[in-house]
Amino acid sequence: MSSKLIPTNPADVMVIRDVTPNVVTLSVPFKRFGMIPIGGRGTIVKLTSGSLAVFSPVALTPEVQAKVASLGNNVKYLIAPDIEHHIFLTEWHNAWPEAKLIGPEGLPEKRAKQASSDPKIGNEPFAVVFHAKDKLTTTVDVEFDADFAYEYVDAHANKELVFYYKPDKVLIEADLMFNLPADEQYSKCPESDKKAGFPASLFLSMQSTNGDAKGMKRFLWYVLSKGDRKGFNDSIARIDAWDFETLVPCHGETIVGNAKETWAKVFEWHLHGKK
Repeated sequence: MSSKLIPTNPADVMVIRDVTPNVVTLSVPFKRFGMIPIGGRGTIVKLTSGSLAVFSPVALTPEVQAKVASLGNNVKYLIAPDIEHHIFLTEWHNAWPEAKLIGPEGLPEKRAKQASSDPKIGNEPFAVVFHAKDKLTTTVDVEFDADFAYEYVDAHANKELVFYYKPDKVLIEADLMFNLPADEQYSKCPESDKKAGFPASLFLSMQSTNGDAKGMKRFLWYVLSKGDRKGFNDSIARIDAWDFETLVPCHGETIVGNAKETWAKVFEWHLHGKK
């Protein structure tokens, strides 16, 4: 049940931040498996057309509604960036029923199965679904594509969709790259909520970009990409060609200014070969 995965008091613990004049993040605490504090994050982007795109929607609190209103209130795109970050699509779609739902293959079917037993998940139709077989030719629409480049990392188990907002040079992604610890996402929580036991601490150490990021590099190489390393590497190379300066992950700290440098370090083996 999705209710077990989300904060019971989202308005009290959410951090709303203007990363750029057109990009707003909505950061909340979240524990994977109920014990690993990785945080969660939604992102709102104002397109040059004035429409809004929302990535990995989180709880639609009064504060979030006010922020959306201040940005023009024209939510036109609701994006699930993988098969995991979709719980609040229905809540947002109920508020903006004309918004287009975008997600990866497998997610519509997953939601259809969950809809019968989970009141938070509906069975809304998706306007755009990315498939591996034609991912390089899939498009959203003229308005969206004017501002965004995107890559479907189908080689990732979670079926990751990565987006590049060209006007502000911002990369938006879900589970492709973490940047733990989740300090901002837990900044309004008691210290006790941030504590992690040994297994959780071990995972956190493998999802940090600090230092040489060797733990993360090993996790990406030996775990996440082992099923289709060529496909994974090809996706990473296409993303690497984008000129981003800021990286907004769903889990962990947003990287502002030197995101490309951090990205190059983390994905070095996939870009240049393991040494």
